[in-house]
Amino acid sequence: MEEKSLIDRKTLRRKLAIRAIIYCTFGILVVMLSSLIGIKYAEIDNRKRIAEYNATQNKIEEEAKVEQEEKKPLPVYSEDAKERIANIYIADSDEKIAYLTFDDGPSKNITPQILEILEREGIKATFFVLGSRVELYPELLKQEYEAGHYIANHSYSHDYKSVYASAEAVLDEFNRSEKAIQEALDNPDYHTHLFRFPGGSEGGKYKNVKNDAKSLLEENDIAYINWNALTRDAEGKPTAESLIEDLQATVGDKKRVVVLMHDTGSKQLTADTLPEVIEILRNEGFEFKNFYDIMK
Repeated sequence: MEEKSLIDRKTLRRKLAIRAIIYCTFGILVVMLSSLIGIKYAEIDNRKRIAEYNATQNKIEEEAKVEQEEKKPLPVYSEDAKERIANIYIADSDEKIAYLTFDDGPSKNITPQILEILEREGIKATFFVLGSRVELYPELLKQEYEAGHYIANHSYSHDYKSVYASAEAVLDEFNRSEKAIQEALDNPDYHTHLFRFPGGSEGGKYKNVKNDAKSLLEENDIAYINWNALTRDAEGKPTAESLIEDLQATVGDKKRVVVLMHDTGSKQLTADTLPEVIEILRNEGFEFKNFYDIMK
């Protein structure tokens, strides 16, 4: 009887031990499963938070990009703009206005100097660029644009034989240059609507082609503009003194001036004298504007 009781106690202890092991194992499994579930939910929550953060950042960046694009002006060609260009040299008040314009760029050495001077002086100018040069230095064109300067069109090649082969060739050169500008700005909506004929729109060997081209340009909503003051920085072998003398002589007593200068790689003298050009015009009471004030 006593032996049976001993066996029963051993059996009971064994059962209790087994049960304890089972409970312990089950507990461990429950803890492990809970941990795994917790980790999984944490991962899901973390991914959700990351996705929400990325979505928020993308939205902020997109809104900032849209806002920035909205701040950047786009030229507008309208009947009012057409009339303002036609009458650009006619003063309807005593206000004196100067439009600084630079042809034939951009160039890697002179254009940055001119941009730095204009920024320092708080002046917005107009750059009549060549498409072939834009393709070489698209980052400079973008810098001009983002600084608030007006980007206008001066043909693709500036090669008279190519540009003036026909009226259609003039338009083709314009369009080719226009495409280069749009690609540099990464903005297919930018249309300059403004052309400066290489060598000017009047007279010369190609005057008949130029006259025909004027009508063709107008049919395509493209205005053209010359100048009525200049430093002659592209003529002969100028000096700093001759540039200033020619500026003063051609400005004279005018109240509206479109000043022709150049920012090609050889025009270091233009960059060197630009601060004095600005000072002289300011002292004469001129306010500086660019063609956004016309094409709006």
